[in-house]
Amino acid sequence: MNACMLPSDHDTAAEFATSAQVAVQKWRDGQCEVLTDVVAEEVPIALEYNGISHAVMMATPADLEDFALGFSLTEGILADASELYDCDIVNGAEGIQVQMQIATERFVTLKEKRRNLTGRTGCGLCGAETLAQAVRHPAVVDSAALRFSAQTVHAALASMQAQQQLQLQTGATHAAAWLGNDGSIALVREDVGRHNALDKLIGALAQQQQDFSNGAIIITSRASYEMVQKAATVGIAFIAAISAPTALAIRLAQETNVTLIGFVRRQGHVVYAGAQRLI
Repeated sequence: MNACMLPSDHDTAAEFATSAQVAVQKWRDGQCEVLTDVVAEEVPIALEYNGISHAVMMATPADLEDFALGFSLTEGILADASELYDCDIVNGAEGIQVQMQIATERFVTLKEKRRNLTGRTGCGLCGAETLAQAVRHPAVVDSAALRFSAQTVHAALASMQAQQQLQLQTGATHAAAWLGNDGSIALVREDVGRHNALDKLIGALAQQQQDFSNGAIIITSRASYEMVQKAATVGIAFIAAISAPTALAIRLAQETNVTLIGFVRRQGHVVYAGAQRLI
């Protein structure tokens, strides 16, 4: 039997870096070697509105301004990006505070909801206190002219994967990408949580004043209910996912007139809702 000992000390990543280097034992065919591996970081992110903490999410510590704005829009806290007046990122000993100043009327509404979310990676509904809070129903998305060919979607997926730098380093992150109506990937955001990656993308697009009805999102995860809900809330009408959707996600896509396709891989896909937008 091979002896395989880890070093007693190893390099640590800089505070709140997106990845860290760690010593690992790699076994193959009964043989062991000690290597340095790159792993994704995961940090508590506290989202504060007008001095009040509202949610703590575990996330990759990158693109946090995008995350804060996207989360605020997809959770219905803000109706428009212009209602976010200021956003400060404050590093602490155990995590990061994202301190936002929002419009007074939005803050009053937020306090009335009295929601206290405590999010974990891959969990978009943790902390919802009632069924009504857990299952929100966005308005029907109006994007009748939007069309994409299957070839465009598959080519965009390949282009997206080449731009997932953190995933290429660590193998541990999800991504969400914006497919413009010209057929090109215009923007990619990554995170250890699939919901966070989508929020980051939506926040970045909102800061660019992108027309949400004029493109599609591609996600490297299953299409859960929350992913459809977030997209429909801001008016995105087309979702392509690498993995499967849930039944609730399909029903919500049908309800909100969102095109939902899954298993987009190896030049194949499955259409679950809104086939009229796929050529």
